[in-house]
Amino acid sequence: MGASRKLQGEIDRVLKKVQEGVDVFDSIWNKVYDTDNVNQKEKFEADLKKEIKKLQRYRDQIKTWIQSSEIKDKKVSASYEQSLVDARKLIEKEMERFKICEKRPRQKPSPRKDWVSNLKLTQKRKQSQRQGIG
Repeated sequence: MGASRKLQGEIDRVLKKVQEGVDVFDSIWNKVYDTDNVNQKEKFEADLKKEIKKLQRYRDQIKTWIQSSEIKDKKVSASYEQSLVDARKLIEKEMERFKICEKRPRQKPSPRKDWVSNLKLTQKRKQSQRQGIG
């Protein structure tokens, strides 16, 4: 009985840390998309990565608990199993959001590159028009 009470205490602590971590992640996420300063954006993205790593460690612990015999044999309250599954899904949802954040800078070219490519295209059009006329 004492071991299951200790496990319940550990689970409660981790679930609380997961919720706090998700709140911090959301806060940093908003900062990333609210700022226009490139240096700040990079700093916030690094903070986001650090926070997602913490959440992934909690997720690994949660997956271990879900697979454990204490949880499966209902030695610990059945509500804990559902809470663990919900926390794991919440972390996985945040991981998907983080993937979007990681991919976004690579997908979006800088305005300078757009300007240079448009300039080159305009120059090519003018050159082809001159050759066609002359």
